Amino acid sequence: MVIQAPSEPTSNNDADQDTPREQVTVFEAIGGEPRVRELVDRFYDLMDLDEDLRELREAHGPSLDNARDRLFWFLCGWMGGPDHYISRFGHPRLRARHLPFSIGSAERDQWVICMGRAMRDIGVDEELGERLLRSFFQTADWMRNRQD
Repeated sequence: MVIQAPSEPTSNNDADQDTPREQVTVFEAIGGEPRVRELVDRFYDLMDLDEDLRELREAHGPSLDNARDRLFWFLCGWMGGPDHYISRFGHPRLRARHLPFSIGSAERDQWVICMGRAMRDIGVDEELGERLLRSFFQTADWMRNRQD
């Protein structure tokens, strides 16, 4: 995932032209691995803390340790950083890997709500957070395998 960021004009003659743009990945914009790890840890901490996320938490089984690492590895690559997940497991095949789990609208909505809270709690830029939430919702909606 790539976003555009303005760069500085190279000379005074550039000032009256459109500002040149450079490519910045979401991974860079969010703050790299330390911030992705912080986001993932806050996401799973909230799942344990917030009662309104109960169905989502129950779907993850007794331990969240494996899920924490896998989501961290996946998000790093998905955001344009290192492909830790792919180097370990190959193509993510998200839908296929989630088929064993019953995912309906409640789980989708709770996942997106939890991620939104986690981004807010760690101070992700509001505009970036909104863009990410739209992408997360689309992916989470695609993951549903149960009609409710």
